[in-house]
Amino acid sequence: MHKKMNSRLLAVIVGFLATTLLQGCGLFGSSGTASEKENRRGEVTGVPKRTGWKQSLPYDMVPVKAGTFWMGQADEDIAVSQSAFNKQITISEFYMDKYEVSNNKYRQFLEAVRGGDLALGTPTTQEDPPQFNLEELLPDTTVWSSSFTHHYGDPLMEYYFDHPAFDDYPVVGISWEQAKQYCEWRSYHMNANDRSEYDMPRFRLPSEAEWEYAAKGGKDVAKYPWGGPYLKNRRGCLMANFKPGRGNYIDDGFAYTAPVDVFAPNGFGLYNMAGNVAEWVEDAYNPAGSSLSWDLDPVYKDPNEPRKVVRGGSWKDISHYLETSTRTYEYQDVKTAHIGFRTAMTFIGRSGSMDVGSKRRRRR
Repeated sequence: MHKKMNSRLLAVIVGFLATTLLQGCGLFGSSGTASEKENRRGEVTGVPKRTGWKQSLPYDMVPVKAGTFWMGQADEDIAVSQSAFNKQITISEFYMDKYEVSNNKYRQFLEAVRGGDLALGTPTTQEDPPQFNLEELLPDTTVWSSSFTHHYGDPLMEYYFDHPAFDDYPVVGISWEQAKQYCEWRSYHMNANDRSEYDMPRFRLPSEAEWEYAAKGGKDVAKYPWGGPYLKNRRGCLMANFKPGRGNYIDDGFAYTAPVDVFAPNGFGLYNMAGNVAEWVEDAYNPAGSSLSWDLDPVYKDPNEPRKVVRGGSWKDISHYLETSTRTYEYQDVKTAHIGFRTAMTFIGRSGSMDVGSKRRRRR
C-alpha cells in the first residue's frame, strides 16, 4: 500500500517536471510557436495571432453566394428603352437584408440620433461617431397625399410611420441620400457595440448588378424572382403586391404596401424583391450603363448624375416593373410613397467559401 502511494506520488512529480521543462523549451503553449522563434531570428513570418476571424451573419440578413448570371432583359422590352441589354456578369459573395427596411427599424435609427446614443458607451475601432441632422432624416409623411393627384391619403399620412400598426411595413418617403445615411448609422451601430477586435464591413446599398442577381434567386435567367412567367401560383394567388389589371389594387390582398415578410421568398430567402416598394440601389442611372461597366462586380457611379437607379417595382406599378431586369430611376433627393430600400454587406473571404447551408449567426 505504501509502495503504491509512493509510485503515484512519484508519477505526479515526474509529470509536473516534464510539463514545466517542455513548456520552457517551447514545445507547449503559444509563447514558443515556430513563427515567433523565426521572428526572433530576424525572419519575417507575419504578425502572430491574427487568424481565426470569421464574418458573422448580421440579424435579418441572408448570404448570397457568388455566381454568374445573364444581367438584362428577360422578356420583351415593352418600354423600348434599350437600357437593359443582356450581359454575362459575375458577382462575388455578399449579405443582403432578408426584408425591406421597415418603419420600426428606421425608427431605431431616428431614436439613436435623437438621443445621441450612437456608440452606447462601448469601445470601437472607429474614432468618432457619424454626425447626423435629425430633421434631415425624418421620412416625408406627406408623400401619401403629394405623390398622387386628387388622392385621399390623409389617414396614411397621419398613421403610416408613427402608428405601431405599421411597424412591420416598409419605410417610404425616404430619399436615396437618407438611405445612405441609414447605412452609415447601421455600420457604426454594429461595430461600436461589437466585442470583436476587428470591424465588420460596412452596410451599404446593393449595386444594381447585385440587386438583380439576388432578385433572380439563383436562377440564371428569371423574369420574376419566383421564376415566371406567370404572376399567380397554382392556387391562383398573386405572387407579389402590385397593381394587377387596370387598377384592381386589392386583388393581391393589400390596397397599399404590405408587411415586409409577406408573400413567398425567392431562392435566396429574400422577400418582396418584386412589388411592395421599389428599392434604391447604389448606381447612378445611365441608359448605356451595362455597356460602360465591367463584367465582374460592376457598379456605375457618377457623382454628377442626380438620377439613381430604382429596382423591383411597387404596390402602385403594373407587372412590367416587377420584372427582375426592368430598370427605372428617380432623382436622389426625391421622396415618394412607393420607394424604400434594403441594405447589403460585402463578404470578406475566399471566393466560394461562404457557407450558405447554415443561416445561423456566428457569435462574435
